[in-house]
Amino acid sequence: MAEQHTPRSLIVSLYGAYGRTPDNAPLPVAELIRLLAVLGVDAPSVRSSVSRLKRRGLLEPRRTAEGAAGYALSADARQLLDDGDRRIYAAGEPHEDEGWLLAVFSVPEAERHKRHLLRSRLGRLGFGTAAPGVWIAPAALYQETRHTLQRLQLDPYVDLFCGEHLGFAPTAEAVGRWWDLAAIAKLYEEFLDLHEPVLRAWSTRQPSPEEAYRDYLLALDSWRRLPYADPGLPAELLPAGWPGGRAAAVFGGLHGLLRDAGEAFVRRGA
Repeated sequence: MAEQHTPRSLIVSLYGAYGRTPDNAPLPVAELIRLLAVLGVDAPSVRSSVSRLKRRGLLEPRRTAEGAAGYALSADARQLLDDGDRRIYAAGEPHEDEGWLLAVFSVPEAERHKRHLLRSRLGRLGFGTAAPGVWIAPAALYQETRHTLQRLQLDPYVDLFCGEHLGFAPTAEAVGRWWDLAAIAKLYEEFLDLHEPVLRAWSTRQPSPEEAYRDYLLALDSWRRLPYADPGLPAELLPAGWPGGRAAAVFGGLHGLLRDAGEAFVRRGA
């Protein structure tokens, strides 16, 4: 099964894995080109994708200490990646008694383009739809939701509530209406088909730094979408045989085996 990795997504994954430093030092453009070439991305595609990320306010042009052209993360981008870490590297199992977050919004007709943006962003955060104009997610997503809506200046249109589901349908039945669980399970199965064999292969031998970097970044780029499709639904509300736990274990294994080994390849050009 082929898997699509866009240059822009790979660049975000690269900064998320290896591009955050205490002083927010920029990654030189030449290094971005070298590191993306390993993943099959050519130099024009790197430059074009970096320009798009710059226009979106996620990357800022900055000179390195040696005077080379480079790009550093903006404050918004660092917040976005920090929020993402809580999902991508989540530890522990969520529980139903943690409660639910409700987002209720109303957008004037004259600004209906913002209604579409709101729906799109809530969907990308992992919200399900409980009713028209009423979106639901596990309560643990409150801070990230708040940061996202404020960053996009959508907070004036939204009220957020936290509470319990009190009926009338059983919560497990309602969850099946709020989210397309079959589609989410399929995403997990696709991840397993592609990356479980990689974990098995590296469990028996030591990867080189370049191999570790390549396979880790591809796995991260695939995995980081899944905790947004599945926002961390409690196991007791999911169908039997749910593949999410197995997929998380595969990503965790690849992270443990490859992440630090791959950093040696990234820092080689520093």
